[in-house]
Amino acid sequence: MSYQQYGIDPALVERVKFKMKNPEIKERIKMLLQGVTKADLQNHAKVTRLIGLAANILGEKLNGNQTTQVLEFIIAQKIDPSNTFHLIRLWAMFR
Repeated sequence: MSYQQYGIDPALVERVKFKMKNPEIKERIKMLLQGVTKADLQNHAKVTRLIGLAANILGEKLNGNQTTQVLEFIIAQKIDPSNTFHLIRLWAMFR
């Protein structure tokens, strides 16, 4: 399922992808997500907090609607960070 079906702006995704090419930003995001579990990514409060912290690192200002759209997308994906197939599927979705 595509992120666009959740109303996430493709321009926002492109800006984030561009910013993630910066090694310093990429490392800060990796540190933020280190130790995150599948259960964490199904917890609304934790995901909302991670979205806010990631947006801050990326220098993106998300309004409440954008945060909700990203939150719903992440919850719906049922991402398991320890499952390589899940990570490959996400990578393919955003390349």
